[in-house]
Amino acid sequence: MKNHQLFIISLVLIFLSLPIPAQETPSASGFVYEDRNSNGKRDPGEPGLPNVLVSNQREVVPTDLTGRWTLPVREDCIFFVIKPRGWMPPVSHQQLPRFYYVHKPKGSPRSKFPGVKPTGPLPASIDFPLRRQDEPSKFKAHFFGDTQSRNTKELDFMARDTIQELIGTDADFGVTLGDILFDDLSLFETHNSIVALVGVPWWNVIGNHDLNFDAPDDRTSDETFERVYGPPYHAFTWGPVNFVVLDNVMWGGSKKSGGTGGYTGELGEEQLTFLENLLPHLPENELLMLMMHIPLKTSESPLSPNPERNRLFRLIEKRPYTMSISGHTHWHAHMFLDEKDGWKGKKPHHHVVNVTVCGNWWRGEPDALGIPPSLGRDGAPRGYSTITFDGNQAVVDFKASRRPADYQLRIEAPSAVKGGTETVTVYANVFNGSRHSKVRMRLGKSGQWITLRKSVEPDPDFLALKQREESRRDKLEGIPLPGAVPSHHLWKASLPLKNLQGVHRLWVQTEDMYGRTYDASHIIRIE
Repeated sequence: MKNHQLFIISLVLIFLSLPIPAQETPSASGFVYEDRNSNGKRDPGEPGLPNVLVSNQREVVPTDLTGRWTLPVREDCIFFVIKPRGWMPPVSHQQLPRFYYVHKPKGSPRSKFPGVKPTGPLPASIDFPLRRQDEPSKFKAHFFGDTQSRNTKELDFMARDTIQELIGTDADFGVTLGDILFDDLSLFETHNSIVALVGVPWWNVIGNHDLNFDAPDDRTSDETFERVYGPPYHAFTWGPVNFVVLDNVMWGGSKKSGGTGGYTGELGEEQLTFLENLLPHLPENELLMLMMHIPLKTSESPLSPNPERNRLFRLIEKRPYTMSISGHTHWHAHMFLDEKDGWKGKKPHHHVVNVTVCGNWWRGEPDALGIPPSLGRDGAPRGYSTITFDGNQAVVDFKASRRPADYQLRIEAPSAVKGGTETVTVYANVFNGSRHSKVRMRLGKSGQWITLRKSVEPDPDFLALKQREESRRDKLEGIPLPGAVPSHHLWKASLPLKNLQGVHRLWVQTEDMYGRTYDASHIIRIE
């Protein structure tokens, strides 16, 4: 009996000493293929495409020689193809690229605005169709800062103010940089239908006003966005430029669920890991363009140390060609991040804080067309940017909605002065101006040129508009303008008028960072 017990114990010990086989990680797989007849399904004779990147929001893998990919799967994740140069995924009737598969077996949690319906079991094969298209090295794209309509009336403002002039554009695609709407996510459908009239594919970045505010945490705050637009962060290549869409809005959870009821500007571990896994696949000699909602920098003061931002910088700063663009602030600026900001690249990183389509949230007294002036808080008109990409270079153009393309600056100076006045102060608001801009002025065509100096202060014209509005508040329609902010594209100088009489034409000329010149004029009458 004793020997029998010893035998049993020995068997148990042997069993316990055996290596435990590793549990197989669940995975998803499929193909990326050429959809030759554009029907959205793989037909006989349609080849798989090798070396196309696919991601599960964390890992990034290239397809094999047959176009097949395999990636780990989680209970809640989105698989997406990273559009390569010369290829395009299908677009919806609203011009939204369909490059992803949402995997939510149980669907989104209940919310005021619906998310994704239960997707059920994982398909046996998740296939991504692509079609060929020509993508030259030089192309254009439109960038919208906050469109941010709170109702259908404001959607109509956007349609008449901006979309109408872009119909038939020669740009290849467009991007909205977050705050697509102003909290009411039921308007996504109407918004998308209006933007679709431009006639080009349109990508969308998530903003702090595009969240499910009743979500208990950040993880479930973008369920409605995912239903409409797919993954809140991803990437695509167009021509020789690699675009990365980032979600840098971190929701602190609803107060009802014990959260903060607010948001912070963060990327999070998973997204940084995705970027870390993506970058080795992107050629270093190509331009890397990051697109986000909350800016990396908003003032001339050096950035405070931030571990997450430092990690982002370490990932991209060794690349010779990088650029980024954001929305959020409702004013326009060119920021150049350098060593003082924790950036260690060989040259400063160019970050564009983009002009907004809604200006100042569609505020102010309506004009003759019933559209509020909504002047930016920095004195710039509402509008959008058009960026021309050429190889690894990019040129940013500012476009004021319903204004000529050459409307690039506004002179702020008195129209009439008393005789004997020795000097007057002249301001020039150069909407797309940067620290590399040059601004000068003269009286008449033969006067002596006077250099204006950059001055970061509130725009006087905006302050005057705000004051006029407040004086008529009881008779004014619309939502009042908010307060001014220091403008990053304002120049000023003293104009000598001693011994002058009569009427004179003041000329102001600016040269931008690309060497292009623009001018404007203003008539001054000396009484």
